[in-house]
Amino acid sequence: MRTTVSGAWRLLVIAWRANRRKTVAATVLMVAGTVGNPLLALVMGVMTDAVVSGQVGAAVWYGVAAAVLTIVSLTFAHFSQIFYTELAELAEIPVVRDLILLSNGSDGIEHQERAEYADELTVLQRESRGLIGALESMFGVLGLSLAAVFTAILLAGLNPVLLLLPLAAVPPLICGRWAESRIDRAKTDTAEPTRAALNLFRLSTSARFAGELRVFQLSDELRRRHMREWQRASRGLVRSYGMAAAVRTLGQVIFGLAYVGAVLLVVREAITGRRTIGDVVLVIVLATQVNQQVTAAVTLLATLQRMGSMLRRLDFVRELVKVDYPVPVDQEPPARLTSGIELQDVDFTYPGTGDPVLSDVSLSLPAGSSVAIVGENGAGKTTLVKLLCGLYRPTTGQILVDGTDLRRIPAESWRRHLSAGFQDFVRFELRAGEVVGLGDVSRMGDDGAILGALSRAQGGDVLARLEHGLDTQLGTSYTEGTELSGGQWQKLALGRALMREAPLLLVLDEPTSALDPQAEHRLFESYAQQASQLRSSTGAITLFVSHRFSTVRMADLIIVLRDGRVVESGSHDELMRRGGLYADLFSLQAEAYR
Repeated sequence: MRTTVSGAWRLLVIAWRANRRKTVAATVLMVAGTVGNPLLALVMGVMTDAVVSGQVGAAVWYGVAAAVLTIVSLTFAHFSQIFYTELAELAEIPVVRDLILLSNGSDGIEHQERAEYADELTVLQRESRGLIGALESMFGVLGLSLAAVFTAILLAGLNPVLLLLPLAAVPPLICGRWAESRIDRAKTDTAEPTRAALNLFRLSTSARFAGELRVFQLSDELRRRHMREWQRASRGLVRSYGMAAAVRTLGQVIFGLAYVGAVLLVVREAITGRRTIGDVVLVIVLATQVNQQVTAAVTLLATLQRMGSMLRRLDFVRELVKVDYPVPVDQEPPARLTSGIELQDVDFTYPGTGDPVLSDVSLSLPAGSSVAIVGENGAGKTTLVKLLCGLYRPTTGQILVDGTDLRRIPAESWRRHLSAGFQDFVRFELRAGEVVGLGDVSRMGDDGAILGALSRAQGGDVLARLEHGLDTQLGTSYTEGTELSGGQWQKLALGRALMREAPLLLVLDEPTSALDPQAEHRLFESYAQQASQLRSSTGAITLFVSHRFSTVRMADLIIVLRDGRVVESGSHDELMRRGGLYADLFSLQAEAYR
């Protein structure tokens, strides 16, 4: 019950903040429409007595009142729908905003590695569209509460024993709460197979993966896997819904017995002359309304409980995302790097796993240097890059920027002084100029800056092939959208990474994976020239990750990772003279290109 009450109160606060006038109007209309029902029962009872006693004039007026109350009962609640539907649309904005912020608005991304976060987010995304029903339930409960008070007063006037009739609503309410809790647990328990099934559905219907699915004839296999996961989720939900329905039915049966008893009690008193025919009509109508009130209350409270659970999940996810700061966040990044970035005894383990991805990493990245990170797949290269970007925090050890612990620098301030191009770059389906300009939102409308970034990224050839240049709409989500090749998308992503002309740290993680070796070599030559320019202006560090060793040889410092540890570091010539892992991998790859 605490979840239901808390959820209802939070919904009322959300609605009030969204629009006060619409909240008041929806409340008044819903309450008037609901309270009109017990008043209608009273008028029908006295109208019956007037008819039986031959009071024609009074019966007519009572009939008019009954008609008015009938109109109020039938229409006012529907009119309130106009307001609470609009309120739901307005109230959904902050809820969706919270979901977006919880997904992408935090300092880091460690929470997104947790299975529990993914499960909760799956349920939240599914339930967040239920605000219209939740607001209707909230306003309905307000009206039902007042209607129950009027009904209790009228029943007490007939016979104090009839006050027990509303108490018969307790078993259906308890059964309804239990049933909803059972369903809520089932949704949590089936979140994992549901998420897997939805992912398989996206894979099976995405144009991006269509070629590979057809070449390897994976359609039937993915369909079987989807069916298996969906059946796992469905079995759990069907069992829960079936048990919930049985328990709800039990509660309604208990109330039905009480209803029959109440009617028989008043009929017996009418037979003995202690009650009128109008009183019998009144109790029959009131008992029917109590039944309707109980049924509505069970449904409305179940909806409120579900929304309360959704809001509670939102709080739980908020706690998952919350970062504990072991040191004060009280430093700003330097205007320019003087000594550089240093990693001291850094270890990192992903949440929920036991094996460290990086172990005892100690490095010095000098200001103004170009640094390359190489190593076999799974060596920890991308993890190291994301640590430097502040997307993760070291499990142990620290990262120093000109001697200042990176944890003491606000994440937003640090990211204003860095730029990055990731291997898993985003294909923004926007205008071409916007796709690049997003790298520096403050200059997104500056065509000169965008063209300059594209030039540095060797992306002029992509622009030349677009019919409307920077104004060309990209992506298949639009009828007139232009689709690009993987290499063309990557060049635009590189242009986006190079929009900031004076970062303290420029990170390029496999920035040319979709390009041929010749294009990659030309691009890295351009990076080397840019690194030289940045060295003199901001002391910036240019750090890139590549699987092609021939292109990293021009870096000032090459770091070799293996199994999450730094096994070698130095210039290309130094590493080749040592004859270690770098020399072996370089020679092996060079041989493959001959």
